[in-house]
Amino acid sequence: MITSEEIKRRLWDGANNLRGTMDASRYKDYMLGLMFYKFLSDKTLQTFKETAGLPDNANVLEEYRNAHEEYGEELETMIQQILGYHVTPDHLYQTWEEDIENGDFELSEVMDSLNAFERSIAATDDSDDFKGLFSSSVIDLTNTALGSDLNKRSKNIRDLIGLFADLNMVDLQNGDVLGDAYEYLISQFASDSGKKAGEFYTPAQVSEVIAQIIARTTEIKSIYDPTVGSGSLLLTVGKHLSKDARKNLHYYGQEYITATFNLTRMNLLLHDVRPENMTIRNGNTMASDWPENPSRPGEGVQFDAVVMNPPYSDKSWNKHEDKPLKVSDPRFSEFGALPPESKGDFAYLMHGLYHLGQQGTMGIVLPHGVLFRGDTEGEIRQRLIEKNYLDAIIGLPSNLFTNTGIPVAVLILKKNRKLTDPVLIIDASRDFIKVGKNNVLRERDTAKIVDTYVNKQELRGYSHLASRQEIIDNDFNLNIPRYVEAIDEEIPEDVDGHLLGGIPERNLDRLSVLSSTTKQLLADSLEQIRPGYVKLRVSVDDLKKRALSDENITGEQARLSETVKTYIDKYYPQLKQINNDTNLAKLKLVMVEDIKQILSQFTNVDQYAGYQIVADLWQNSLEEDAELIAANGFYEAGRIRKPNMVEKGSGAKKRTVQDGWLGAIVPNDLIADVLYQGDKAKINELEQKATDIESELSELVEAAKTEDTPEYDVLFDVLKKNDDDEPQDSFESKKVKAALKESEKGSNEANYLKQVNNLMSAKTKTNREIKNAKADLQEAIYARIEQLTDEEIDQLMQEKWFGGFEEKMVKLVTQPLLADLQTLEMLNDRYADTLDDIDSQISQAESELNSLIQDLVVK
Repeated sequence: MITSEEIKRRLWDGANNLRGTMDASRYKDYMLGLMFYKFLSDKTLQTFKETAGLPDNANVLEEYRNAHEEYGEELETMIQQILGYHVTPDHLYQTWEEDIENGDFELSEVMDSLNAFERSIAATDDSDDFKGLFSSSVIDLTNTALGSDLNKRSKNIRDLIGLFADLNMVDLQNGDVLGDAYEYLISQFASDSGKKAGEFYTPAQVSEVIAQIIARTTEIKSIYDPTVGSGSLLLTVGKHLSKDARKNLHYYGQEYITATFNLTRMNLLLHDVRPENMTIRNGNTMASDWPENPSRPGEGVQFDAVVMNPPYSDKSWNKHEDKPLKVSDPRFSEFGALPPESKGDFAYLMHGLYHLGQQGTMGIVLPHGVLFRGDTEGEIRQRLIEKNYLDAIIGLPSNLFTNTGIPVAVLILKKNRKLTDPVLIIDASRDFIKVGKNNVLRERDTAKIVDTYVNKQELRGYSHLASRQEIIDNDFNLNIPRYVEAIDEEIPEDVDGHLLGGIPERNLDRLSVLSSTTKQLLADSLEQIRPGYVKLRVSVDDLKKRALSDENITGEQARLSETVKTYIDKYYPQLKQINNDTNLAKLKLVMVEDIKQILSQFTNVDQYAGYQIVADLWQNSLEEDAELIAANGFYEAGRIRKPNMVEKGSGAKKRTVQDGWLGAIVPNDLIADVLYQGDKAKINELEQKATDIESELSELVEAAKTEDTPEYDVLFDVLKKNDDDEPQDSFESKKVKAALKESEKGSNEANYLKQVNNLMSAKTKTNREIKNAKADLQEAIYARIEQLTDEEIDQLMQEKWFGGFEEKMVKLVTQPLLADLQTLEMLNDRYADTLDDIDSQISQAESELNSLIQDLVVK
């Protein structure tokens, strides 16, 4: 079985190998379009198989061709009624594959098939979701960027068709593997597309913030994205709903760029969103309001949730109609003002708010300027506060997007807020990690944002609940630093401390963890040297050792250790029992929330750091392992091995070949470490022997290069030389053997040469033994994978998933303590030298300089 992660890697590697110099934002239309056409073909064959009652071993393609010859239009109509479309046998993806294999393929086949699909859809009135998907403006097979001539374009398309040939898209869709792979490819193309990525993709981390807030706080049956892009925001919200809620959720979206509009529909359909549950429109959101309520003309449809990542500061938002929009437009009239022509941020916000239901929630991503810019934007912001629509502002880090480095904010809006409800302001701009050129929100960062929002928490330096009066007092300026004061990590310099020495006692307030957990130890380690200033009686290293062994710390570590063991004992059996009915997303959520709850019971422990440890466990191991366990069972999955395919050669000679076997879920290295410790010890011993031999040879080489040494006289001539006759860092075996043969037996010369010859022989022999031992161990592991006992699989998998897990969690107890000790060390070093000490050092240096000057003799 191929896992979703393997599919993602294979498809993206294939995309990189095949697209050459074509821009990623353009190549995606070809790759994702053909991937979707493979899905349509597979779905057609699957529908025919089910309606014809064919057995699993039937040749479905051949049976479909025969049935089509006999029933023709009758068969097409039947499939069309079930799917909303059909693909005839001549135009199936599988027919292209056959022709490629037989050498009969022509590029025109693809063009004819896509055109035939478009014609079949155009003839119906109920299949709008499939119309125009493969228009020539999207998949242009005459584009020279795809290849400079017909032959090159044909070859590139053939290679692209081959990428999906062995994938059954219907089977993959059932486990949402197909949708995940499609979304992954969209994200990867976005990453490679630079500024053009903003046209079609909202980064998953930003989508997650909005999606989790909406899913946890709002009951939704309809959701709308007026700038839908690839549909990722809609789908991310759906992912966080229950299976039943997702089944009944209706997705609405509008997209101006036709190619992206097609991408949206494909993405939703591949995520198993039924056509009747999606209404996606190709149009401009600002130019004309959509959707309108069919039962009440002139009024917009309202939704349970509105999500949006519009173009930032859109300068063209009001330039798409002959007559510019006016403040009388129902979307803007409530606010009594139009946004400036040069910045359409509030236009999109007001459009979304107009379509938000009374009990709904809206999440929109906007640049920070909307929080503080003046003029008409200031008026709109004031009305937004006065009408009590703004529920939260979440400031995110800069450089999250591939198309812009500016920081953005997520605004959460509601229409059912109480007048006394404050506005929650969150500054999450400092919580991220750097990955390549971009900043990335970790799962822990998203969890902290969502928890803070859901629980309406005030956290020092992170969040604040701003009352209406407080916002009025700030002239309706919502700039985040006005409400959330960043914690100053820098400790101010103290002049008296520098002049006279000593750590200022007020700086010790920064050592909150050290003071609260080892208060007496800290007090005993300090000595007051004058009022307000202290010095350390012991070294920081000594204090660190004593602090880490303090019973308060060791007691917390022991308590957390036992709790974590209980946690592992609780979830390891559940992970072993994963099957096709297991909701993996729910299991992961339960595990991360449970560890967060456990850690919240320990003072000074960062529960979100523990959250991330569990999240990383899922990302690095469990997500992929769970698929195989669900499909095969825990112990059977543990005994599955798969070919280790590697690429060799380059250019035209590049090829993929098998290099041994890999355990499907049990890593080969882990099998070696746990079950072949003796063999590994033998290899380590041989490698140490080889290192020792190499060290001896290196010493002889260095001696042979040094004149006036016995080794130089004997061994210099047998060193390897370059073309300029310069000695290198090794001996030449042939020269050594020849010189040894000519040397006088028992002489000093013969002894040196014999020593070198023996070491070189021992090196060759040892390296051969290492190579053979490693090969034998690998062969033993390859065979052992399929022979692993249930007990061995238990031992290995527990080590894979939870080896080091307890240790990582327990370290969370000491991390804040060590941070305080580091601060104390910095303070100690900062004030170690007084002004008198510095003056003494200067005087001593001047004295030494004068002595040197006096010793100078002028000739």
